[in-house]
Amino acid sequence: MTKIKNSKMLKNFIVIFSYALLTEIIFRIASNIKLWDTSIIRVMIGYAIIATVVSFILSWFNSTLNKIGVIFFSFLISLYSFLQMGFNNFIGVYISINTSSQLGAVVDYIREFLASFLWQYYLVFIPFLALITIYIILKLRKKEEKEKKFLLKRSHYEYPIRIVSTLIVLLVLSLSYYGTLKVKFMQNEYQTVSNLELFKNPNIPSIAVNEFGILTYGLLDIKTALIEPEENINFVIKENSNDSNRIIDDTLWQKVIDNEKNSVMKNISNYLISQDIPNYNEYTGLFEGKNLIVIMMESVNEIFINKEFYPNFYKMYTEGWAFKNNYSPRNSCSTGNNEFSAMTGLYSIYNNCTANKFKNNTYSTSIFNLFNNKDYNTLSMHDYTEAYYYRRTIHKNLGSQKYYGVEDLGIEYFNEYRNWASDEDFMEVAMDITLEQNDKPFMLWLTSVSSHQPYVVPSVEGDKYTYLFDDLDYPMDLKRYMSKLKTLDNALGILLQRLEEKDMLDDTVIALFGDHYPYGLKNNTLNYVLDYDLSDYEVERTPFIIYNSELEAKEFNQYTSFINLTPTIANLFNLDYDPRLYMGFDILSPEYDSRVTYADGSWKNDLAYYNAANGQIKYYTDKEYSVDEVKEINQIINLKSQMSTLIIQNNYFNYLEEALKQAQEEIAEENEQILADAE
Repeated sequence: MTKIKNSKMLKNFIVIFSYALLTEIIFRIASNIKLWDTSIIRVMIGYAIIATVVSFILSWFNSTLNKIGVIFFSFLISLYSFLQMGFNNFIGVYISINTSSQLGAVVDYIREFLASFLWQYYLVFIPFLALITIYIILKLRKKEEKEKKFLLKRSHYEYPIRIVSTLIVLLVLSLSYYGTLKVKFMQNEYQTVSNLELFKNPNIPSIAVNEFGILTYGLLDIKTALIEPEENINFVIKENSNDSNRIIDDTLWQKVIDNEKNSVMKNISNYLISQDIPNYNEYTGLFEGKNLIVIMMESVNEIFINKEFYPNFYKMYTEGWAFKNNYSPRNSCSTGNNEFSAMTGLYSIYNNCTANKFKNNTYSTSIFNLFNNKDYNTLSMHDYTEAYYYRRTIHKNLGSQKYYGVEDLGIEYFNEYRNWASDEDFMEVAMDITLEQNDKPFMLWLTSVSSHQPYVVPSVEGDKYTYLFDDLDYPMDLKRYMSKLKTLDNALGILLQRLEEKDMLDDTVIALFGDHYPYGLKNNTLNYVLDYDLSDYEVERTPFIIYNSELEAKEFNQYTSFINLTPTIANLFNLDYDPRLYMGFDILSPEYDSRVTYADGSWKNDLAYYNAANGQIKYYTDKEYSVDEVKEINQIINLKSQMSTLIIQNNYFNYLEEALKQAQEEIAEENEQILADAE
C-alpha cells in the first residue's frame, strides 16, 4: 500500500482544500463580507467535504490527468468567485442558474461588465498563479513520467481501503457539517430562515454565500436547479382586526377556503385573508375619475433632480408629491422584475427572472385590471423589442388591453445594444395613440429606454447632449449618462405639452419612478454629482413622484419602493381592491409601516439599516430595537417574500378568480334549491 506521505489523494486534498479556503478568504475580503465569525467553521468543513470528493475522483487517474484535473478544478473556483463578485457589483445580485436566461444581457454589455470590476476582485487568481508556479518548479518524478496508462494498476487491497476510508471521512465530515446547520451558536440571532432550510433552498443568495461560502453556494444552486425544493412555510393564522371602515365581504372567499383540499392554496388563502384591512384615509379617492400615466424611467437616480439640466422633471418633482426616501432595489432581471412588482404589488422571486419565467400567469389584482374594472382604457408601451422581456405576453396577462412595442410604435430603433430608441420619439407617438382614445378615462403605462447603459462607449443619445456638461469636470461615462437623461427629460416636456394642448393636464395624474439606478456607473463616478455615501444600499435611492397640475407641492419622508405603487394608486383613485392581496401597502395610509425592503431581506427605515447578508444592524438614532423586535420585522419580511413566491409559482390569483366564480355559482344553486323546496 502506498505510504501516506506519497498518497496522491492526500496531496490532492491538501491542495484543493487550501486553494478553496484561500480563495474564499480573498473573496470575503474583496466583497466586504465579515471574515471571522462562526460561519467560517461551516465553510471550512464544507470545503473539506468538496476536497475529499474531488480528490477521491482524481486519485483514480494517472499523474498527468490528476494534475490537469486539480488545475482545472482550481481554476473554476477562482473564475466562479471572480464572476460572482462582478455580477454582484454590476447588477446587485449573485448570479444563479435560474437567471441564466439573462446572461445574454451581460454578454451584450461585456465591455461595461468587465470595466465595472474592482481591482481587488482579480486577487482571487493569486492562488491559481501560485499553484501553476509550484507545478512548474516541482518537476515530475521519473516514475510519474513513465506512467502512460489512463488508470493506474494498484495492489489488490488498495481499492477497498481507499473507498472505505473515504466513506468514513465523508461520514464524519457530513455529520459535523449537519451539526453546524443545527447548533444555536452558529445561527445568526436575527435570522428567520434556519441555516438548515437555507441549505435545502438557498433562495437568498447573499445570506447563503455568507453562511456556506461561495463554492458551496454554487453547488447548492446547481442542486436546486436540478431538484426544485419544496417551500416549507410555517405561520400562525391570526384573525384580522375587523375594525376597519373599509368593509369587504369574505363570504365567498371563506367558502373557497373551507372547501379547498390543496394545502398550498389553502395556506396562501389563510395567510391573505388573515391580514388586517387598512382604513380609508384622507387621500382616498382624491384622483377618482382622472386619467393616469405611470412612467417607469430606465436607470434613473437622484442625478435627475436638477433644475438647470432637467427642468421638466424638476417641475414635477418640486410641484407635485415627492417621496424623499424611495428606493428601487435591484434583483435578478431588475427591469422586468421591478416592473412586474410595481404592477402587481408582489415581490418577484429573488433568484429568477420572474416576469419571464411565469409570463403566462394572470393577476386579477394587477394595476391594469383594477382600472379595467373601473371601465378605463388601459394601455402599455415600451420603446424596445422583446429581446429581454416578453412584454407582449406579460402585459396582456396582467390585463393591459393593448401593448405597443417599438415595432408597433413605428419609431426608429437599433438592434445593437449601444443605441436605443429616443424617448422623445417614443413620447410623441405614445401621446398620438393615447389622446385619440378620449371616449373614457385612460390608464397608460410607459417604460422608457433611452437612459439605459452603456455609457462607456459613444452612442446617439449618449453623445447628443454632452455639450451641456462641457464646463463640468466629469468623466465621459457620467456625461453620456446625463445626456441620455436629457432625452428623457425632453420626453417629459413633450408629455406635459401634449396634455396641456388637449386641455387634459388638470385631469391627468402622472406617477414616475426609476426601475433601478444606473448600474453601468461606479459609485465613485456617481459621487461626482451625488454628495451622499452610496453604501448600505443608498446607491439604490431613486426618485418617486406623483404629479398633477392641481396638487399642492408636498414632500413625504416614508421609506418606500415600487412594491407599494399599485395599492397606493388604488386608494388614490378609489378603485375596488382588497389591500390584503398585495405585499405592498398604501404609502399614504397612517397604518403604513415606513420601511423599505431590499431583495435579499435587508431593510431600512429612519431608525436603522439591517444587513441580511451578515446579520448586522446599524442605527441612525439613539433608539435601538431589541433582538425580538428585529426578528419580528425579519419574520414579516421573510413571510411576505415566501408568500409572494407561492402566489406566483402556483398562479394563485387565476385559481382564486375561478374558485370564487364556482363558489358563487354553488351558492346561487343552493338558493334556487331552497326556493324550489319552499314552493
